[in-house]
Amino acid sequence: MLEEIYTETKEHMEKSIEALRRDYKSLRTGKVSTSILDGIKVSYYGTPTELNQVASVLSPDATTIVISPWEKNLVSDIEKAINEANIGVNPNNDGEAVKLYFPPMTVEQRHEAAKQAKGMTDNAKVAIRNVRKHANDKVKVLHKDKEITDDENKKALDEIQKITDSYVTKADETFKNKEQEILTV
Repeated sequence: MLEEIYTETKEHMEKSIEALRRDYKSLRTGKVSTSILDGIKVSYYGTPTELNQVASVLSPDATTIVISPWEKNLVSDIEKAINEANIGVNPNNDGEAVKLYFPPMTVEQRHEAAKQAKGMTDNAKVAIRNVRKHANDKVKVLHKDKEITDDENKKALDEIQKITDSYVTKADETFKNKEQEILTV
């Protein structure tokens, strides 16, 4: 019974770490990533469609993204969708493809991105602690229903705290790596 709680707790905490890594992908680091365009939808014959489903999205160098639609009539729709997404850069339409030129990040922008990463990490830690609370509540219910002894209750709560501490440390390490990546020029 307790092993199930531990396993479930670890799974949910691992999902929090995965969500944190996904959130980090939306941050801009020194080199531009095509994931900055994730979530942008283009009107494709009246249907909102993910950008990567209607065009190839490539990053030929550290500051440029080239979006080549498979149907040339989509170029203006893609340009419009990127403008509406407000990602901090104006699209350049050459009739064949849309190009995004990102200027190199300033020191202030790097510090702001690091601050955003810290906020994302704090949100992940809150999620991890919520998972801990949920697991502790389950253990307390088992104890209240006399399915586990006082000693088992104490041991289970300690084990859940150890699991929580390990995942909070994992979140901090992930943040340190991301911060290093952001602040490196």
